Amino acid sequence: MSTFEIEHQIYEGKAKKIFATNDDFKVVMEFKNDLTAFNALKKGQFEGKGELNCEISTLIFKEIAKHKISLHWIETFEKNKMLVQKTEIIPLEVVVRNRIAGSLAKKFKMPEGEVLKLALLEFYYKNDELQDPFVSDDQIIAFGWSTAADLAIVKKITLQINEILKDIFKKCGLSLVDFKIEFGKLPSGEIILADEISPDSMRLWDSVTNEKMDKDRFRFDLGDVKTGYQTILNKLKEVLS
Repeated sequence: MSTFEIEHQIYEGKAKKIFATNDDFKVVMEFKNDLTAFNALKKGQFEGKGELNCEISTLIFKEIAKHKISLHWIETFEKNKMLVQKTEIIPLEVVVRNRIAGSLAKKFKMPEGEVLKLALLEFYYKNDELQDPFVSDDQIIAFGWSTAADLAIVKKITLQINEILKDIFKKCGLSLVDFKIEFGKLPSGEIILADEISPDSMRLWDSVTNEKMDKDRFRFDLGDVKTGYQTILNKLKEVLS
């Protein structure tokens, strides 16, 4: 267990708060109970949601670390708080789609559920005011949000993570439909996985019934959101324990 002191809050987002510590290179990430969807146009919450997402992210981070992928997570020291490396976040949401769902289905008027011939990797510019618009590789480089070399690294790591997550959730009896991750850079220039990996940022369907177990239960008023998140955690514990 690391020795550190939590200082002032430095950031609050839709689902997390970030606190400075007495170590300039480490911050505390606190998971909130809030739920948002459709770029925060729909809001809600449920008790214990922060704890569930923190524990789910912790289990997944530990498994990803076994594959020698660098990440910001250091340790989880409370049910809804983890100590992480302080990074300069690359202002991109990196999305991987394994099956057609959500905005992809709507955009191209395709039925949900079809398995894609290859994993589809997309980038979205992190900007709430602009509603996180889709951006191309050339736009990212031209606007200075990343270099071509860094973007190539992000793509490589993301596809590695996709394979790791698909394998984990297959063992859980769940299909990884799609997910969103973010990356940051350390002062050394190293690119590492940041933010969280939880039902807030993934679509997970029951492999047999296609029942949605993730935040889509909240997005589309499917009911019992907490049970979906708890089911995911229980299955991960069984597989990763």
